[in-house]
Amino acid sequence: MRVVFLTGVLAVVSAAACTSKKQPPVATHSPLADSADQVMYGARFNLTDKGLARAQMQADTLYFFEDNTRIEAENPHITFFTVTGAKDAVLTARHGTSNTRTNNMVARKNVVVVSEDGRRLTTEELLYNQQKNQISSDSAFVLTEPNRRLEGIGFRSDPNMKNIQILKGASGFARGVSTQPAAASSTPPAAPRR
Repeated sequence: MRVVFLTGVLAVVSAAACTSKKQPPVATHSPLADSADQVMYGARFNLTDKGLARAQMQADTLYFFEDNTRIEAENPHITFFTVTGAKDAVLTARHGTSNTRTNNMVARKNVVVVSEDGRRLTTEELLYNQQKNQISSDSAFVLTEPNRRLEGIGFRSDPNMKNIQILKGASGFARGVSTQPAAASSTPPAAPRR
């Protein structure tokens, strides 16, 4: 009886093990690859202006279209440089489009720009204009930095976000800034000199 029971349990366990086959993983396929002129993986290239490096772009995958004048990037990582060649800020996003004629780039989805001194800007879409060395957006954004937070809809700025112009809906706060009027002095004002 024991042998029959153990044989039955073994048969059930064996059958269960055979029916739970795991399917092999399937790689995701981008429809861009089907129509691209060229595809590059783990790519890197420089954006220069009169021989000066303005930015360096890295991406998981680049798709080239229209005689290599339009580049679609998956997970772009762009490092911006100052005119002296020092690292200025880093941009990351899920997708990007670069125009090689104008060297302008549009970053889309989960766009984050972090400057070397700690400023952090988040938005859903951002344009980099190489000729003006300017980042801009007409989407909602949040800019955080030590002791300050700004929000709005649309902005223009240099890549390290030191000179930012908010287009509309500006709001924010700054820590350590007094909004109280200055205390009145107990000393009378000095008489004017004649």
